[in-house]
Amino acid sequence: MIFIGSGVRIQGITINLLNQPMTINSHSFPAVEFKSSTFSVPVLSLASNDLILIEQLLNDKVKLAPEFFRHSPVVVDLSEVNKKQLILDFENLVTVIRRTGLFVIGIRSGNDAQQAQAIELSIPINTAPTSESRETKTDSQTKPITAPTDDDFIVNDSTTVTITKPIRSGQRIYSHGDLIILAQVGAGAEILAEGNIHVYGSLRGRALAGVQGNTEARIFCSDLQAELISIAGNYKISDDIHGAVANTPVQIYLQKNTLVVKPII
Repeated sequence: MIFIGSGVRIQGITINLLNQPMTINSHSFPAVEFKSSTFSVPVLSLASNDLILIEQLLNDKVKLAPEFFRHSPVVVDLSEVNKKQLILDFENLVTVIRRTGLFVIGIRSGNDAQQAQAIELSIPINTAPTSESRETKTDSQTKPITAPTDDDFIVNDSTTVTITKPIRSGQRIYSHGDLIILAQVGAGAEILAEGNIHVYGSLRGRALAGVQGNTEARIFCSDLQAELISIAGNYKISDDIHGAVANTPVQIYLQKNTLVVKPII
């Protein structure tokens, strides 16, 4: 089995490379600058060492929302695999995950051999304590791959989900029905729904409706500034959205397999 667990917050480094001026003086900008930053990454938790099954399940999920999962970074959690004392070759696992279009950027709870393989592959080892080590596990803390639960990767099984707070950059929201957001969706955020999406605010991130093939799904927003819009796998990026409809209230729907962006009068 495969699970997407809570996201891991990583303390990172931002490196700015600037052109060195011909003359160095006290007012020159540095060519290299280290800055501390924090970001969130989904955790892929595995409960099986069957690589064929893992690849099949991941491919099935990616096909449902290719734009959502494309090039997504993940940290692999091997705590369940090692708790069951299952033999798992980490290098082969990484190859399988990369074939699905996901990128492994870390390993958590690996054994000595798995961590050594990770280092050989230039994949960092995350030694931060997991949420499971801080509190008792419950069924709501570990859900199947279709239902990750984390502030930055939220899935709701309700028919209609209503969110009243802004969706910030890096967050991913998934609804099995309609999704209603009464605030703005920031650049870098991703919202998905199997039904319709309503955004009563600025839509600056990615919005994907009808992700399981519902061609009747629609997207409604008060201010279209999206990086990407998609219905049932048909999508447009910001460069394809004409200026006449940008920054205006619109509805988005499919008509003869063509994505239509129409102003709301």
